Amino acid sequence: MEWSRVLEALLFAATEPLEPKRLAAILREGPEGGQGFPDVKEPEVREELAKLAEALPARGLILREVAGGFRIGTAPELAGWVAKLKGVVRPPRLSPPALETMAVIAYRQPISRAEVEAVRGVDCSGTLDTLVERGVAKIVGRSDAPGRPILYGTTDLFLEHFGLKDLEELPNSEELRRVKLPVPADPAGPKQEELIREVGEPATQS
Repeated sequence: MEWSRVLEALLFAATEPLEPKRLAAILREGPEGGQGFPDVKEPEVREELAKLAEALPARGLILREVAGGFRIGTAPELAGWVAKLKGVVRPPRLSPPALETMAVIAYRQPISRAEVEAVRGVDCSGTLDTLVERGVAKIVGRSDAPGRPILYGTTDLFLEHFGLKDLEELPNSEELRRVKLPVPADPAGPKQEELIREVGEPATQS
């Protein structure tokens, strides 16, 4: 058996991107109770992946390098056909506010809720909870600022969802990371009161 066939089967069956190093290790180890390919090295796997990437489009598939690994998917131009199938797992849809919040996190992580809200100008607590629930954002720690607010960052699912190998593939990443962010409002100040009114009851006119 040619190990290239096994490689393609692994990529097809995987539910997450597979790194070339991991693929090479699986091929060397072999199946349970079976014989592997002990001479397979990572560079050889990478060469075979390049060949596979060229061959798959003719079969309606593509090989994508995302989140530090590789996985097989359907060609984008065939999405309308695939959508007619029932039971196909689709990536979570994000609303425009969620996408805006996600962009702030992606470019300026690790970042606190107050810093995100200083950029967007609205309360983002519910949106952040949704992003974490969808698996595209995660809690990465706490800030040293007063109150030690929670810090948010992106996940591998975020990279996979947007077809990125890593965060360096974000458009204008270096330029946007250097932009100075607005200073978060004082929780007791008027800006915070405005945000609370925006998501709560209308303010009483005096």
